[in-house]
Amino acid sequence: MKVNWTPRAIQTFEKILTWLQENWTQREVDALIDQTEKIIKQIQQNPYLYRESSKNKQVRRGLVNQIVSLFYRVHPHKKEIDLLVFWDNRQNPEKNQYD
Repeated sequence: MKVNWTPRAIQTFEKILTWLQENWTQREVDALIDQTEKIIKQIQQNPYLYRESSKNKQVRRGLVNQIVSLFYRVHPHKKEIDLLVFWDNRQNPEKNQYD
């Protein structure tokens, strides 16, 4: 399946990477990038691997690592996956429109 990065997914992923670069080491940045690539490959092979969002049944949530979740939407007829947002799990969950 084709994977589409929405502008918000790009923005939130870059924000998390920037925070890691400022507060951690390059090792953690590289690990997040590797983990993200791995989860995207898993989603491409099995789009329904991760659970549905509690707020929107069209959206699914994959855990990239303990700190970051990826919310995505599957379009089975178009054979596409939209990456919607990377969520820092330490944020207030009430601000998350997907879960």
